[in-house]
Amino acid sequence: MICALLFDLDNTLYSEASGLETGVAQRMNQFIANMFDLPVPEAIKFRREHAKPYGTTLEWLMRERGFHEPERYFQYIHPEGEEDCLEPDHVLRLMLNEIHLPKAVLTNAPLEHAQRVLKRLDIADCFTGVYDIRFNNLVGKPNPDAYLRVLRATGFSLKETLFVDDLPKYVKGYIDLGGQAVLKDEMNRFADFPCRRIKTVYEIAAVLEQLGLPV
Repeated sequence: MICALLFDLDNTLYSEASGLETGVAQRMNQFIANMFDLPVPEAIKFRREHAKPYGTTLEWLMRERGFHEPERYFQYIHPEGEEDCLEPDHVLRLMLNEIHLPKAVLTNAPLEHAQRVLKRLDIADCFTGVYDIRFNNLVGKPNPDAYLRVLRATGFSLKETLFVDDLPKYVKGYIDLGGQAVLKDEMNRFADFPCRRIKTVYEIAAVLEQLGLPV
């Protein structure tokens, strides 16, 4: 029985067509280019190769490159106004409010980014809590502790909490712990991923019905 919902934020609670995460990726690549004095195309390859074993680019920089300025990184990657490409999502708000289960957000982004995005979407009050990368001591998904710390804080049960994310490695991290998860695969990129998939977050209500929970 599913008794709670745990959502990723970026490209999960809104469409990737908004371009918000494209801007985030561009700033990450520019940050790496500046830090290592590389042309951006080389910085993209460099980041992709070296950050892959980690949940976030920041974790890679801190563990392997001696970087100790996470706040400078956050300010560069997530400037105020980045959320302006989003619009209030009244359909999503209605759906979330009609699902009578506690809901929380788990993101590898900083809290101020999450708060701005949720406010912009007009769904901030739909969640009992928002848990960011600082809450998890700068070690995010798919590290098992990232999920477990949030579950302890919310009081949600692992086996009774449905996790929704748009990245397979984060979904797999939750499933590997013994939880149930849904992959939001908006562009049908991961057809072979062995997990329940949806294209939009609006399908969550239908997923819950399929799992036997009336909504």
